[in-house]
Amino acid sequence: MKRRDFVRLGLAAGAAAGMDAATLAEAAPTSASGTGASILEAGVQAQQAEMQAGKLTSSALVQQYLARIAAFDKAGPRINAIIELNPDAPAIAAQMDRERKAGKLRGPLHGIPVLIKDNIATADKMSTSAGSLALDGVHASRDSFVAQKLREAGAVILGKTNLSEWANMRSTHSISGWSGRGGQTRNPYALDRNTSGSSSGSGAAIAASLATVAIGTETDGSIVSPSSTCGIVGIKPTLGLVSRSGIIPIAHSQDTAGPMTRSVADAALLLGAIAGVDPSDAATRDGQGKAGDYAAALRKDGLQGKRIGVTRNFFGSSPAIDTIIEQELAVLKAQGAVLVDVELPNADKYGDTELEVLLSEFRPDLEAYLAGYAPHAAVKTMADVIAFNDKNPGRELQHFGQEHLVAAHKKPGLDDQAYREALATNHKFAREEGIDKIMREQKLDALVAPTGGTAWLTDYINGDHYGGSFSSPAAVAGYPHVTVPAGYVHGLPVGISFVGGAWSEATLIGMAYAYEQASQRRKAPTFPATVNVKA
Repeated sequence: MKRRDFVRLGLAAGAAAGMDAATLAEAAPTSASGTGASILEAGVQAQQAEMQAGKLTSSALVQQYLARIAAFDKAGPRINAIIELNPDAPAIAAQMDRERKAGKLRGPLHGIPVLIKDNIATADKMSTSAGSLALDGVHASRDSFVAQKLREAGAVILGKTNLSEWANMRSTHSISGWSGRGGQTRNPYALDRNTSGSSSGSGAAIAASLATVAIGTETDGSIVSPSSTCGIVGIKPTLGLVSRSGIIPIAHSQDTAGPMTRSVADAALLLGAIAGVDPSDAATRDGQGKAGDYAAALRKDGLQGKRIGVTRNFFGSSPAIDTIIEQELAVLKAQGAVLVDVELPNADKYGDTELEVLLSEFRPDLEAYLAGYAPHAAVKTMADVIAFNDKNPGRELQHFGQEHLVAAHKKPGLDDQAYREALATNHKFAREEGIDKIMREQKLDALVAPTGGTAWLTDYINGDHYGGSFSSPAAVAGYPHVTVPAGYVHGLPVGISFVGGAWSEATLIGMAYAYEQASQRRKAPTFPATVNVKA
């Protein structure tokens, strides 16, 4: 799409939103590709520098992003990443501008527009729905801990992003990026391709520069997979570093929120803002004193002397992706890393038990959320959600069913022996006899592997087509995982993953940053209708 096309689309869409031509023109990117770097593509530090210099205000930045959303998300390529805009965002931005003018700066996110996934509660005019029509129009009774931390940091919550409904825990044949409330999100790198999920909208929105940064959530792959597939950086933190209070859950044993950004630096700043101990989330007690200075970890020598295990049993799903990652391993070596070929032990021992844990925790965790954050909702239980879908098949069940909801509803609860044994199995083989074991024996600082496959064609008949994934070991263990853009296969993004032991975020961020700065692989999307097989 050429710059003049953006301006034309923006004028048409933005005029309906009451935005003037000057504001819309400012929202147009200025890179050679016509859709790339501008102040909207820029990161937190660059935007802050412009605001500190008096060349930009948070209010202007918010208006420019709103114009870009109108032009690219709701018109033009129609990415459909945003499920709802925050009507209070302009007022919040104006307040942040007044505070800046008065000399009060809350931190590095002061005045920065952020999008959050629509399973993160906000006590404002926006719904919190997990993409389900059963919760459409239901406003949370109070902020999630993450939303509270963002507000305290001075961030402007611009809106909420679409997701795979119920965070992709509704059906065995689901379609990532689709929800009954939000419809289908499309991949900015090929509009007929999937974004992966479940943080689909956050991934697509940041790839398309619809906000500075975004928050996603993950149980297994839901941050790192859409980040990789949409060509951005994603961090799934250690379980307990970021509170889950007020996040519509799947399973407390694996759920977490985390940053999705266009750079490692932005991810580090965002993680620092949302990390913290929350009395309402017992898991965060383990994180007391564990949060690091993630901005200080942003060093170009972050790979120097680091011993990294190349996790060979997570290669082999795609020769094209393997070729790219092999090339990127040379970048790691050139930056001073010592590479050791390893096999992650017991990675095949917890597939079934992971599902047992997720299904067992889903019902009690969801019902606790509904009671605590949406007591006024018509649905109070998982049985209510299932019944709602059954009564609204044309709006909710037209593409796939609700097998996971039904299975979760039938689970006996958290005192069940099968559940307890499954959870113990997960921790044994993912932690002590998995990541911990190989890192201890080989004296490793991190593991690396391809994050996953490329984006597949969105398929309403057969569902998702995953092409390999490195997400489960860190997800089941509750350990940190960082993905960074590593290259492209026929124009489709590929990510490289850095995984470490518990609370090793600062180390992983340092390595990821050094790699990113040396490789500079990310390219802004150009919104083609389909893949160019010659690319």
